[in-house]
Amino acid sequence: MFSKILIANRGEIALRIIRACHELGIEAVVVYSEADRDAAYVQLADEAICVGPAPAVKSYLNIPAIISAAELTDVDAIHPGYGFFAENAHFADICNDCGITFIGPDPDSMRQLGDKVAARALAKKAKVPVVPGSEGEIKGEAEAIKLANKIGYPVIVKAAAGGGGRGMRVAHNDISLRKGFIAAKNEAETVFKDGTVYIEKFIVEPRHVEVQLMADKNGNAVHFYERDCTIQRRHQKLIEESPCPVLNEKTREELCKAGLRLIKEAKYHNAATCEFLLDKDNNYYFIEVNTRIQVEHPVSEMVTGQDLIKWQLKIASGEPLTLRQRDIRHKGVAMECRINAEDPTRDYAPCPGPVNEFIVPGGLGVRVDTHLYQGATVSPYYDSMIAKLIVHQPTREEAIATMKRALREFKIGPIKTTIPACLEVLSHNLFVESKVDTSFIERHMG
Repeated sequence: MFSKILIANRGEIALRIIRACHELGIEAVVVYSEADRDAAYVQLADEAICVGPAPAVKSYLNIPAIISAAELTDVDAIHPGYGFFAENAHFADICNDCGITFIGPDPDSMRQLGDKVAARALAKKAKVPVVPGSEGEIKGEAEAIKLANKIGYPVIVKAAAGGGGRGMRVAHNDISLRKGFIAAKNEAETVFKDGTVYIEKFIVEPRHVEVQLMADKNGNAVHFYERDCTIQRRHQKLIEESPCPVLNEKTREELCKAGLRLIKEAKYHNAATCEFLLDKDNNYYFIEVNTRIQVEHPVSEMVTGQDLIKWQLKIASGEPLTLRQRDIRHKGVAMECRINAEDPTRDYAPCPGPVNEFIVPGGLGVRVDTHLYQGATVSPYYDSMIAKLIVHQPTREEAIATMKRALREFKIGPIKTTIPACLEVLSHNLFVESKVDTSFIERHMG
């Protein structure tokens, strides 16, 4: 096991990793920007190194500064959390070249699964269902239109190196496909420095379901069941839950086994999430693999009783995965609401500023992951997520009731947050009846 690691991240995930380290007897070193000097995770770490000014590109995305901090504090490994360098194979290569373990997958696996065209090909090889579409890169408008007419509209143009909804355009006819193809390609080139795009059949009114996976370096792999991430806004998840309320046991088992086949085919190790679209007939289609721990990992932890961050640390240090699939039991219903510093009444505009009121909910089955405290300031420089509220109860009805109660108890001010939006979703009859799809927010909540 490692004796000391550096956490190349900030906020609630940095604090989450610190706690796992301390429970395993590992010293935790954190990096911070000048804007985060007074952050809770900085105060709770064993060591803290300032790596630059507030803008992320000059601090949290400054590779020389991060590596220098790791070498200065003589750490064994670096945990990237999520975001920043979590899926950056180049950064993982640099860690390995410096003799520092990257707590995540092998860089080659990351590259293979991070490229959506390559991942799609791998999924087909592993006999994992994929959405009908191109076998690889689409190089021109004529090729795009020919394929779209073959598989049928609507179609979606996707950036091979994309993520977070960037480099994606939906087209319903030849005219909109011409415009969407150019727009997606240009956006992909600008955002990801890679203009490669491909085309898939657009699944109408799908649910978004993902499988949490973990694999060691000896070829052992297990799943921690699925999460339903259908409630999202502009491809950014807002509410997650497990189990998926519309899956039958047969499809659920097939879905989880499909995820396992894919990461075994990729010779993958450490944490991964295999994401699928689920259509109205409960057919599932692979869309991508996230080669990191996810924001919503607590949902899987609550229903299985397993600490996923600890398993990441153990596997990266070379320990085998002692869990077997029969050891992992799904119990009850877990649900997570992401609390963002955004104003839902102003089209979810960012709402940074001082936090003068901060009252955290509690009670049986309630968990709060956050780096905030009364007197802290939400910075305008980083992602707007400031807390995650997770509940775990025997039934979905009870989970919804507990979540609504906990959201009403959660007081954060004077900044605006997404708490009212979460309450609105939880109170909507379509959500209660599990009759939602990925466009629910846009279609039913303005």
